[in-house]
Amino acid sequence: MTATIVAGPATADKPPSLLDQPKAVWAVAFASVIAFMGIGLVDPILKPIGEQLNASPSQVSLLFTSYMLVMGFAMLITGVVSSRFGAKRTLLGGLAIIVVFSALAGMSSTVNEIVGFRAGWGLGNALFIATALATIVGAATGGAARAIILYEAALGIGIAAGPLVGGVLGSVSWRGPFFGVAALMAIAFILLVVMLPDTPKPAHTTSLAAPFLALRHRGLLTVGITALLYNYGFFTLLAYTPFPLDMGTYAIGFIFFGWGVMLAVASVFLAPMLQRRFGTLTMMAISLTLFALTLATMAAFTENKTVLIVGVVIAGLFLGINNTLITETVMISAPVERSTASASYSFVRFAGGAAAPYLAGKLGEHNIHTPFWVGAACTIAAVGVLLTGRKVLAHIDDHDPAPHSLEEAEAITVGD
Repeated sequence: MTATIVAGPATADKPPSLLDQPKAVWAVAFASVIAFMGIGLVDPILKPIGEQLNASPSQVSLLFTSYMLVMGFAMLITGVVSSRFGAKRTLLGGLAIIVVFSALAGMSSTVNEIVGFRAGWGLGNALFIATALATIVGAATGGAARAIILYEAALGIGIAAGPLVGGVLGSVSWRGPFFGVAALMAIAFILLVVMLPDTPKPAHTTSLAAPFLALRHRGLLTVGITALLYNYGFFTLLAYTPFPLDMGTYAIGFIFFGWGVMLAVASVFLAPMLQRRFGTLTMMAISLTLFALTLATMAAFTENKTVLIVGVVIAGLFLGINNTLITETVMISAPVERSTASASYSFVRFAGGAAAPYLAGKLGEHNIHTPFWVGAACTIAAVGVLLTGRKVLAHIDDHDPAPHSLEEAEAITVGD
């Protein structure tokens, strides 16, 4: 459930600047940057972990799979938790869990221990991420679209910084990035305690069934399945590419830093511009198609490190555009509270896409080209699913109010 934080009204003559936000928004945005660092943080240390702990690529890739699987299923309880304890307590609880489990991962002595602690890390991330998006949307000035751009900027900066921090700290020891996240999350915890106002408990609680009921809305389900499929390609790129690249921690860190920078730039600047010119669904379909073509090129030339490096960086542009537009689509088309919509969507895409890192690693052990081909095929399938929902999502660019009840959503769905 979204906890509303009242922001100062904008003047009628001048719309508020994207950067003109309450302190609470910046505190949550900073914590979001650190939370998203955890996604790409392990990229540069995948090979060192495998070499030093005698693990195969598929075993090491389970660091992503356990993290996403738990995070996906935990999304189902985020609304239940936040509606009973309030946004601030839920955010702080999520951060505390991340601090504990990232530190434990750094103290591990086997791959299985790291995989297990990454699962706990995923629980904390679920509580934090779902609540953070709803909190930023509710607290930011300038409307939901601007808030989502700010959130996606935090996502992009976090994903960009993650591999860079992982590369720098990982050059000392593979344990360094885990301890680094624990320290940064502890700082974010303190900032939220100080800067985020106490939020009242919502007027009514969210049931455990709410995210499932929300998926009865065809628009939300279509977007969720689209994200599930392209996330297969996304996490193939993220979790598998370091193995055929076979480079040092610094090099991998800087390559994925470039990817994250492109993702952030595209999220904040390119996505809104292209959305206004071509429309939301059209640009989502184009960006996903270009991402699929990038993966196919990487599949055809996997032995060529230059192609892989360029492919990784360029993919950031297409993913940045799509991430912003698909998140805005979820927020606008949702038939329920934004936090419930976010939980439903995230459950489908993370839990469903959790197999991608492991399968990519397993396939790559037999043929280095296959993971990228499969990722490209899944991404093209995502475009097909998205296009089947054109009619039910047609109102997105009109910014029509989303229905506020499941009964209204069912009426729209039945009328399709």
